[in-house]
Amino acid sequence: MTNWDWIFFDADETLFTFDSFSGLQRMFLDYSVTFTADDFQDYQAVNKPLWVDYQNGAITSLQLQHMRFESWASRLRVNPGDLNEAFMTAMAEICAPLPGAVSLLNALKGKVKMGIITNGFTSLQQRRLERTGLSDYFDLMIISEEVGVAKPDRRIFDYALEQAGNPDRSRVMMVGDNASSDVLGGINAGLATCWLNAHQQELPAGISPTWTVTTLAELEQRLCK
Repeated sequence: MTNWDWIFFDADETLFTFDSFSGLQRMFLDYSVTFTADDFQDYQAVNKPLWVDYQNGAITSLQLQHMRFESWASRLRVNPGDLNEAFMTAMAEICAPLPGAVSLLNALKGKVKMGIITNGFTSLQQRRLERTGLSDYFDLMIISEEVGVAKPDRRIFDYALEQAGNPDRSRVMMVGDNASSDVLGGINAGLATCWLNAHQQELPAGISPTWTVTTLAELEQRLCK
């Protein structure tokens, strides 16, 4: 543990489950809609490009949250913002820590400062931390919606490090499941990086994490040996 002063984590699919299909199914029950796998494919065909645009700075977080529900809002004759809020509530309700997350955080608590850097949205992230009881582990919570830029933009990492008191960047690690945002962003900010590759994905060309692990238990072993 002597190598690190700070460890920053991504949130979705790094510390917390993010089952958007189940969240959408739960949310649409309130509108008497049976949300199917085909509906989810159609939703993702809209949602995924919007996330790319958001991470590239082409649209705002509010535009993303509303635009992904415009079609459904028109069909149901409701406000897209209302659908998005219902989705955030449903996602908070079904959220759980990923296997190994609580053990890892317990092993690190008191030995290193910890923070979260997430491209998620403020209302959801705060609710999930409270619901899962994990908020006390973290010294900082950096949310792209509040900062105004998203990972992999170096500026969100620079902002996080300023909030952390400008520690030596060689003693800071960024941990995340998305190589193109978490790892690339961390590298661009001069940090050590750990890629949580739980699904055996191909590493994008030109990105070289400091460490690669497949589980949080493996990361705990490496950090605490």
